[in-house]
Amino acid sequence: MAESPESLRETTRSGPGRLLIAVYGIFAIAATARSAVQLATRFGQAPLAYLLSAFAAVVYVVATAALAGVVSRRVAYLACGVELAGVIVVGAVSLVFADAFPDATVWSDFGGGYGYVPLVLPVLGLLWLRHTGGRHPSASS
Repeated sequence: MAESPESLRETTRSGPGRLLIAVYGIFAIAATARSAVQLATRFGQAPLAYLLSAFAAVVYVVATAALAGVVSRRVAYLACGVELAGVIVVGAVSLVFADAFPDATVWSDFGGGYGYVPLVLPVLGLLWLRHTGGRHPSASS
């Protein structure tokens, strides 16, 4: 018997998933606001860092929506995966090329400016997605 998309969406929004979605939502709002201010007022100082902040904001918005069940589970996996890759790559690059990051981004220094939550959050998101039903809606039991 195939599991309905609605029941899959409900599982990501239950229990600890609610807290996970709330944290993602907070990061989506914070990253969006921060990047908007940075791009509007100081773009010339650190364009790479500020554009990466804006990209991170988009990823957090998509991840929040996907974990809340607004879009598909595949999009949630993709968003969490991109976020994890982003925080690892940007974290490493920000250490090696510190001059390119005169101002912190959400992902620079592996999210150190945010208590390393950006490094842990996508791992928790991926684990939660796996825990709540690694099967796609079209898969049968």
